[in-house]
Amino acid sequence: MRAAFAIAVTAGVLAAGLSAPATLASETVLRVTYWGDGANAASRVTWTLRCNPPRGTLARPALACRRLAQGGPKLFAPTPPDTVCTEIYGGPQKARVIGRIGSTHVWTTFTRTNGCELARWNRISPWLVPAGGVTR
Repeated sequence: MRAAFAIAVTAGVLAAGLSAPATLASETVLRVTYWGDGANAASRVTWTLRCNPPRGTLARPALACRRLAQGGPKLFAPTPPDTVCTEIYGGPQKARVIGRIGSTHVWTTFTRTNGCELARWNRISPWLVPAGGVTR
């Protein structure tokens, strides 16, 4: 009886864990715009990403789709208000991600202006945006 219960619970957990990322991946459509020099419009590059099957102009779309399926929309969460951030400048790079992950619409900007923004950038780098770094 315990073995059957354990198998049922394990199967349920596995099914729940596998179905959610597959759903997210199948409904992922993103446009990523990257500025190597945030003040220079000429440095803008835009990539696209669609998942299931992975495709688009983004380098390594399969890797990006796997990471998005694992992390979901929380990868794009803003820094909470009143968060104390270190004053570490990481560079002029800027990225904007617009689209949808599952049923969640995404419209967010990433910068490298302080420690909190660097942490956000690192959550999506280097598989969605270049690693970045100070260039001056």
